Order: sequence, then C-alpha cells, then structure tokens
Amino acid sequence: MSAPETNTEKQKKRHKTPLAGMGIVTGFALVLLVALIAFLSINGNEPADNEPVAADAIEPAAEGETAPAE
Repeated sequence: MSAPETNTEKQKKRHKTPLAGMGIVTGFALVLLVALIAFLSINGNEPADNEPVAADAIEPAAEGETAPAE
C-alpha cells in the first residue's frame, strides 16, 4: 500500500527539524566518545602499576603483632 500523499517538498520541510536534532545528538555523542578515549589514554595505568609484589619483599609480622588488614 502506498502513501496517499507523496508531496516530497512538504515532507522535507516537516522532517528538517527532527533530522537536525538527530544530527546534533549524534555529533554530541561523538564528541563525548572522543573525550572518553582521550581521558582513558591520558589517565591509563603505567606498566609499573601492575607489577606484583615479590613474596620476599613483604616483611613478616613480629611475634605477637598482627598483620595490617588489607
């Protein structure tokens, strides 16, 4: 079934505002995505941040002392 009225000029005029709004929202989302990628790149962790602590580097608690809670 086809549309009863196919006045394309009238339809262009009616759809201009919603299409512009969708374009603005899409552009804003892209700006936020680029900002997120830049933020994560700048504040990313360094390889040294993830190095495990060697077992011999941890000092055992002395007699009668309790180890601090982690």
